Amino acid sequence: MNPLLAKLQPYPFERLRQLFAGVQPDPAHTPISLGIGEPRHPTPPFIKDALVEGLGALAIYPATAGDLKLRQAFTGWLKRRYALEVDPATQVLPVNGSREALFALAQTVVDATRSPSPVVISPNPFYQIYEGAALLAGADTWYAPSDPARNFAVDWDSVPAEVWARTQLVYVCSPGNPTGAVMPLAEWEKLFALSDRHGFVIASDECYSEIYFRDEPPLGGLEAAAKLGRGDFRNLIALTSLSKRSNVPGLRSGFVAGDAAIVRQFLLYRTYHGSAMSGAVAAASIAAWGDESHVVDNRMQYRTKFAVVTPMLEAVLDVRLPDASFYLWAGIPPGWNGDDAAFARALYAQYNVTVLPGSYLARESQGANPGRGRIRMALVADTPECTEAARRIVDFTRRHPGA
Repeated sequence: MNPLLAKLQPYPFERLRQLFAGVQPDPAHTPISLGIGEPRHPTPPFIKDALVEGLGALAIYPATAGDLKLRQAFTGWLKRRYALEVDPATQVLPVNGSREALFALAQTVVDATRSPSPVVISPNPFYQIYEGAALLAGADTWYAPSDPARNFAVDWDSVPAEVWARTQLVYVCSPGNPTGAVMPLAEWEKLFALSDRHGFVIASDECYSEIYFRDEPPLGGLEAAAKLGRGDFRNLIALTSLSKRSNVPGLRSGFVAGDAAIVRQFLLYRTYHGSAMSGAVAAASIAAWGDESHVVDNRMQYRTKFAVVTPMLEAVLDVRLPDASFYLWAGIPPGWNGDDAAFARALYAQYNVTVLPGSYLARESQGANPGRGRIRMALVADTPECTEAARRIVDFTRRHPGA
């Protein structure tokens, strides 16, 4: 077996299962899970209809690059959303959800023969796929901490010069999981300058870009590049998906866009890897990317939900409305001494509400785990269920301000 597999750490949800092992939650409370970031708003009927109408394509092997109509659906959305001119022939590719593409991109980009210890930089806390992709590509992972004092912006200045010199890939998540923070233009400018100096590729994970709470939509990586005169998107790949935007996590549909040279090599990798998108999924994807009304409605549902739940939780937890995404990244009361796992276990036992310990989404690095003492809550259920979960959390926290 590949010895690098031994480096993979248990996934956060497996750790959560182990944490809850043997716990019998109070049967007086129906179970409510805020643990998994799986959209639960209904899938729009027109997307289902397009999927069914596209089933005839199952008789044909799909092309890895997708057909022109599919790629034009991607570039058309990029133009409407970000005012970008992207070549559908050379600068976009369909992917089976952003998760598999985030993993596969590292296998394409990282060259373990170029230096004895290549580095992939990940934000901390982070989506665990970044770490697994780096490890199986034969790279070391360096964790750049998010700074609570700056709305959880990643502290790129904390990365030592010798680490930048070995870096081949940087993962950016904006809006962030789990913090919801959006990276501003000045931070993009800093990262682009570092990329130019050291030659690393930037992978911009943007799957939460359409769930936001300000009037102005979040800045995208390709948009930032264009604003800074980098219209060729050199060393930049943006990744997005329909899962959160259109409530179709089971469709496994997204796309990547950016530097044509990287896209060309990524297509080569994917041709051998067997990552072509089904024609039926492509038909549903074209329909979804072409419609914004359902996205606006989806966003309003989240805004309504967060407007109700956030003030309730602010009374007992260190939490505020995020820039974007559907998570609340909350600090637990000081009396728990930072033990987020104990807080989550006790909440589950007494009130049957599942939240994810923040330390499970981060790594001990530079002497600290930046997720310690925090919990992630995914407000993916409907407003009444999320409100009931918040009411229970408030009651639990007031009854148990400390461990």
